[in-house]
Amino acid sequence: MKTAPIKSILALAVAAAAAFPAQAVSFEQNGVTLDINGTVNGFYVNRESKTTEDGVRSTNKTSGISNGLLPGWINFVATGKASGYDVKAHVSFAPGINDSSNIVGLPDEQGGYPYSQIDTRNNYFSFGTPTMGTFKIGRDIGMFGQNVILSDMTLLGVGGTSYAAVPFNTTFGMIGHGYMYTGFQAQISYLSPKVSGFQAGAGLFQPKNYSGNGAKSPGLQAMATYDIPGSLPGQLWTGMIQQKTDCQSKGVPACGGDGYTANGFELGGKVKVSDFEFLAYAFNGKGLGLSTVGAQFLGGRGDDGQKTKSNGYFLQATYKLGDTKFGVNYGQNKDEGSAVNALYADTGALAGTYSERKNQSYTLGVYHSLNKFVTLVGEFNNEKITTNNAGNTKNNTISLGGILFF
Repeated sequence: MKTAPIKSILALAVAAAAAFPAQAVSFEQNGVTLDINGTVNGFYVNRESKTTEDGVRSTNKTSGISNGLLPGWINFVATGKASGYDVKAHVSFAPGINDSSNIVGLPDEQGGYPYSQIDTRNNYFSFGTPTMGTFKIGRDIGMFGQNVILSDMTLLGVGGTSYAAVPFNTTFGMIGHGYMYTGFQAQISYLSPKVSGFQAGAGLFQPKNYSGNGAKSPGLQAMATYDIPGSLPGQLWTGMIQQKTDCQSKGVPACGGDGYTANGFELGGKVKVSDFEFLAYAFNGKGLGLSTVGAQFLGGRGDDGQKTKSNGYFLQATYKLGDTKFGVNYGQNKDEGSAVNALYADTGALAGTYSERKNQSYTLGVYHSLNKFVTLVGEFNNEKITTNNAGNTKNNTISLGGILFF
């Protein structure tokens, strides 16, 4: 069995952005190499949630054995070369440890669709050359928000647990607390060759539907990176996203009478100083959706036609001591607009009329490489969710567990 470094396998499992020379298991026949790798994780999670609403305070304590920010993951990656082109196909399956095996194929508790134990995140093929770059067709990670989540230390752990029941199959890490979730999306995209540290990409993406509104135009995303050379290595990146929506459904109040264009911009960078690594990131969006949930185009516009304004920033510092990494990060997202009220006012939690919502969170984490397969993880996460006039929620989460890469 051949094994790859954890960092390489993690980047493949999450981003599937490049082929790596060593995988967990590798087969070769007729000019095609099939590599198989994956990851499994589990954590004991204890959360205390304190809510203040209309002057009334309540406390809820929960615990469970759960997945972290990553689900389980197994990747099948086929690579080959033909007519001068590098060709690749990648299919993955991402199950969670809390899928209920005793109800597979049966309706859910509300009598709806059967439960599914399979989450297909990667399903694409690509082709290209070192000089022309690479074209990708299928389903893979998005471009906007990609680099920041791949740099989030809680990717190996749990991070925040807002909006996730306990137990769960994936948590939020710092999603919604410093950045929006990039998501895995159907796309036709292009990534250029890397020239003197520079690389750029752009693509057409499956349009997002919002509140019954059709979208006849594809989504557009682009990104650019620069690898910093020298004694202080690091990376700078920027990205954008844009999509036009169309009001094609009659009687949908959130249409606001016509369509609108959503857009977002991001800027980030990280640098390594000896055994320290520092990261800074910020984004701004308009009509993108509720960044405090982390979902693009979920609540992009209110009933009055007003676009949701979103912004956030994320800071992180880590220190490597032998086989152990210590880290701290902090992030904040803020949404403004009537769509904030439209989503949250009727949920029963923090009900009321408000047009601003802010999430703040910090994580203290310890990540110890037990061996080349297993990393043991301990984290403490503090989240604070506030609105301009409805109430607030504070969550404290302690998580202990580990993650294996093969």
